[in-house]
Amino acid sequence: MNRSFYFAAIAAVVAGMVSCGKDKPEENGGNEENLDLSGRVTENLTLKSGYDYRLVGSLQVVAPAVLTIEPGVTVTAADNGEINYILIEQGAKINACGTADSPIVLTAESKKSGAWGGLHICGKAHSNKSATAGESLTSEIGNAIYGGNVENDNSGVLKYVRLEYTGYKLDAEHEANGLSLYGVGNGTSISYVQCYMGSDDGIEFFGGSVNVDHCVVVDCTDDSFDWTEGWNGKGEYLVAYQSDPTCDCLMECDNNGDDFSALPVAHPTLRYVTLVGNGSDENKRGVRLRAGTEVTLENALICGKPKCLTAETQQTLEALTSGKSVLRNIYLETVFEEKVEDGQSSIYGSEDFLADGTNRENAAISLSKRYVGTIDGNGAVDASDDWTAGWTL
Repeated sequence: MNRSFYFAAIAAVVAGMVSCGKDKPEENGGNEENLDLSGRVTENLTLKSGYDYRLVGSLQVVAPAVLTIEPGVTVTAADNGEINYILIEQGAKINACGTADSPIVLTAESKKSGAWGGLHICGKAHSNKSATAGESLTSEIGNAIYGGNVENDNSGVLKYVRLEYTGYKLDAEHEANGLSLYGVGNGTSISYVQCYMGSDDGIEFFGGSVNVDHCVVVDCTDDSFDWTEGWNGKGEYLVAYQSDPTCDCLMECDNNGDDFSALPVAHPTLRYVTLVGNGSDENKRGVRLRAGTEVTLENALICGKPKCLTAETQQTLEALTSGKSVLRNIYLETVFEEKVEDGQSSIYGSEDFLADGTNRENAAISLSKRYVGTIDGNGAVDASDDWTAGWTL
């Protein structure tokens, strides 16, 4: 057994199938608190309700181990000068199933953005990024392998999980997101996740086919949601809110920054989206479609940015013109804008955006106190079922 993390009688064998079942592992048998976690996890490990845990370094879960986190558990990253993060490798799983009344909270001793490295999951689904000859694709933090062709790969379950104060900066090129999804397959279940006050992106998709729903990103100072490397999953009931003036895009949307035509092309399907920006300068957009991405975006409200929705690069604009990409029932506080490349003429502009009659520019937008992500045909927010209540900040 090769492991260097510390805990007191908390290892338990869990079922091979990862689910949100109610089966209880053996009782801890002690009253230890603030149990320290770090190192490589090579056997199943359960973090039990009623205990507080302290992350004192990197915690890297290795196949075929399963990390189970019970409802109400808080894991706090120490302010100790270490690079503290949690990483789930290919073939390993995380089973983190909280509830609305007892969410799982991954936070930091230092209550400020960038305090720790967040949660990283590496799967076996696709990426359109080219690896160096003889090498594999590896995560930006933890150097873990990701990618493949197993689109239904299962990395486990996240439900009612809140990630706070993430975004640790390793160097000028590498900064940790709240939740980083590397080639994660659609056998993985991700619902009711919040990223709160991080210093990089909230949730970023590096390829993969994973579907997500009921996700909230608040004041993550780079982009709230970000995709690249060909992500083609679904996202429903997505909310972003920015009050920090340093926040960048509400959504930064790429196929592949090095090869705009790389296959498979990114084409997520997004529905019931509420994005509220920080009113920042012209260079910080709302939803920025670029680098060859395609998208289906329906039932969305985007406000609080001087440029709420822009489309860039020839491939992205051609997908809108041909109908490969779909923008339907979109309400903007500003107008749709395209960014035409040098030497090219306009092919999809504001008139095209408005052509089907469902989209609105300069819409009079009235938001309820909480943004629940459901937009009716008149652009009104339905606050009758506030799924954000109780577990989000």
